[in-house]
This record gives sequence, structure tokens and C-alpha cells, in this order.
Amino acid sequence: MSIGIIGGTGLTQINSLNITGEKVLDTPFGKPSASYVMGKLEGKEVVFLARHGNPHVLPPHKVNYRANIWGFKQLGIKQIISVAAVGGITENMAPAHIAIPDQVIDYSYGREHTFFADDLEEVTHIDFTYPYTPSLRAKLINLAAKKNIAISPIATYGCTQGPRLETAAEIARMERDGCDIVGMTGMPEAALAREAELDYAAIAVVANWGAGKIEGEISMDEIHQHIEKGMGNTLELLTALIREL
Repeated sequence: MSIGIIGGTGLTQINSLNITGEKVLDTPFGKPSASYVMGKLEGKEVVFLARHGNPHVLPPHKVNYRANIWGFKQLGIKQIISVAAVGGITENMAPAHIAIPDQVIDYSYGREHTFFADDLEEVTHIDFTYPYTPSLRAKLINLAAKKNIAISPIATYGCTQGPRLETAAEIARMERDGCDIVGMTGMPEAALAREAELDYAAIAVVANWGAGKIEGEISMDEIHQHIEKGMGNTLELLTALIREL
């Protein structure tokens, strides 16, 4: 079974991955962020999409999440792994750490967030009690244990609007709300995958402490260093997952 991976362009740097081509799609919801990169790893098919475009030019609130998810569905993908950089809020979410979130709180606004908006025969609701597919999360958690990759197997992802980073007061509020990590792309992506009946799980790489958690301003140079360190374990985890398909 093919799997879709959505995240940064660096995800195609998986060892032993053979890139076989690209597909440019159009969807009823517009154009996806970039072309879909097709690859094979030991005979297993995988499809990558750069969420922010290639090159990286789309800010979080301008990503066409509906087109991105629908494009995977058009390609026959049944499972999607989201990879995203996040900020750490609670004490165990230090930079370069990896979390496999199990819950989400949505603070974003103004985004096209559903496929069920127009020309409906009836109003459609989805169950979103558990926003990430438990079986797919379990695979990632079990593989991390086998590979001795330190992760947090549960975490609540708070999705903010961006593209600016948050204020210290906003991070303090999110911690009171129960958020462990903060990112800008988790929603409506997860909800759209559920609407499209696709399995969906996330690998969140902590790039920095949230605002106010340490003294001083957040350095973009440090963020890039932490992402690079965390992405090493992420690529190993993704390689193991693809091999087990």
C-alpha cells in the first residue's frame, strides 16, 4: 500500500529512496502546494508533498490544505504522515525532541477548513474525538521503540494562525488550555484527512521553546539547527514505517 508524506522538501533525502517521478495535479479545490513526488523504497511506494511549496514560499495561512489532501486522495493514497516543526510548551518538549500528537486544539481562523461547505444534499458532520488515526499512531510509536528513538507518545498540538510566532501570553494561555506543542499547519489538515476518509498521523519535531519559556528572543538559526537534529530521527522513523507497509 502506498503512503503519503506531507512536510518539507528535505523529506525526499531518505536513504535508499529512489525518486521515480513527479505528478502535477489539479483538484476541485484548486492547485496543491507543489507537485507530488513519487518514490520507491525497497519496492514500497511513497508519495511526498512539500506543504509550503517548492521552493518554500507559502506561509501557513495561505496553504491550500483542501487541494493538498484531495490530491492524495486522487492518487489513491489511504494513509498520510504529516511532518511538521513545532514549538515546545511543556517541560518535556525540548528542542529537537519528537512528539506523536494524539490531540489538537485549533486556534487558527479564516482558513478553508472543510470539503462539506457547498452544494450539499445534507449537512455532513465527522467524528473528530480522536483527530489522529490510533492505528497509524501506534505504528509510529512501536517503531520508535524498536529503533530506540526517544519520543513523546502523546501530546496535544495547538494550531495557531501564523506566520508570526506567538506572544509569551499566548503560549501561557495555551499551556493552561492543555497544549504541549504549538504549530501552524496541523489544522485544518487533520480534519480534512478525516473528511476524506484517509488515515492520518503526525510526527512533530520540536524546533524551539515557545515564547516566554526561556529568556531572550527566539533565534531562527537555532530553530534550523534543532530541526536538522530532529529530522535525522524523523527520517529514520519514516524509513522504518515505509519498510513495514
